Amino acid sequence: MWFDSWYDVVRVILVGAAAYVTLVAVLRISGKRTLAKLNAFDLIVTVALGSTLATILLNSSVSWSEGLVAIAVLTSLQYIVALIGSRIPSARSLVTAQPTLLVHDGAVLDEVLQGERVAVAEVRQALRASGHGDLSQVAAVVLETDGTLSVIASGNRGNAWALADVS
Repeated sequence: MWFDSWYDVVRVILVGAAAYVTLVAVLRISGKRTLAKLNAFDLIVTVALGSTLATILLNSSVSWSEGLVAIAVLTSLQYIVALIGSRIPSARSLVTAQPTLLVHDGAVLDEVLQGERVAVAEVRQALRASGHGDLSQVAAVVLETDGTLSVIASGNRGNAWALADVS
């Protein structure tokens, strides 16, 4: 239980170092999108990559080459889904949520908050973080696809182009 063999320890060190370098290289090759703020799909891929790395490190029946293939498959799928989603809007909606309007022209949309399980206190926090103390001076608060709250001041609304895809 405390110690099995030096072989296992050396294997974890060698395979761990190789798997780490491989994961970093694959993530660098796959681009910034792989490491972007997480929506649900990105989170799943990130957790799967972590699980794969742990399996490569600790399961001696999984070779480094098998782990490399698993990491490559996960990052390739993430890359393909992101590529398709960036070119076909309807495909994007299959893997990511739509941004949701929580405050409109200074009015809190209580039913929407309840439906999205967002507390009024979280909206207040977003307002404070963006430097707003008066709700009446806010054109919109949007729950983004990655779970963050974006605040648009009334004076910065312009033609509301940024709100075009908000439900």
